[in-house]
Amino acid sequence: MSWQSYNQSLVRYPQHGFSLDLSLMDIEPGYANALQPKIAKAFSDMEAVESGAIANPDEGRMVGHYWLRNASLAPTDELRRAITDPLDDLKRFAEKIHTGGIAPPTGGNYKQVLLIGIGGSALGPQLVSEAIGQNARLPLHFFDNTDPAGMDAVIATLAKVGLDKTLVLVISKSGGTAETRNGMLEAKAAYEAAGLDFGRHAAAVTGIGSKLDQYAIAHHFIARFPMED
Repeated sequence: MSWQSYNQSLVRYPQHGFSLDLSLMDIEPGYANALQPKIAKAFSDMEAVESGAIANPDEGRMVGHYWLRNASLAPTDELRRAITDPLDDLKRFAEKIHTGGIAPPTGGNYKQVLLIGIGGSALGPQLVSEAIGQNARLPLHFFDNTDPAGMDAVIATLAKVGLDKTLVLVISKSGGTAETRNGMLEAKAAYEAAGLDFGRHAAAVTGIGSKLDQYAIAHHFIARFPMED
C-alpha cells in the first residue's frame, strides 16, 4: 500500500483526539464515492427533521428531542423558548431550594430529596445521581417501584433527617402512570401521618394539563415544570 493510499484511508479528528484507520479494511477504492448519494440524502433528511419537518406521520408532528441538547436548532422562537424557559425556571428553583429562598413550612432549609418515578423518569435521575451524586448538595432518594417494604424503608431513612426537611419531586409525563401515582400517594400518606401538608413539600415534572399537573394544582404543589411531547 502506498503512503498516499494510507493517508486517504485515515480519518482524523484531532480536536477530539480520535483517528480511524480504514487502510487495512477490505474496501474497494470506489466504495466511498458510491456512497455519496446516500450520504447526501442522509444529511438532507437530517436537516429537514431538525428544521421541523413532520417526522411522525401517524401523529402528524415533529420529532425534536435533540433540540433539548441544542435549542438553537429548534425551527421557531416558540419552540426554543419552550426548551430554554423551563430550564431557566428549574435552575432558579434549584438555587432557591439550596439557599432557602424556597423553604419548608416548618422553617429551615430542605436537606434531602425524594424522587418518585418509574422507568426513564427514575433511571435518568439515578444515572445522574450515580455519576455526580458525591457532589450533590442534597441527598437523593427514590421511589422507583411499588414494593411496599422498599417504600417503607425509604420513608424510614428520610425520617431520620425529617420528612419536614424533605422535598418530593414527582416525575410522570402522562401523570396517569399507576406505579408513580401509587408511590406519590404512599408518600402523601406518610407526610399526613407526620402532620405535614404534602403539597407544600412537593414539585412535579409532567405534561401540561396532565393528571399529575391537575393534581399538583389542586394540592398546591410549590412548583410545576413541563415535560414536552
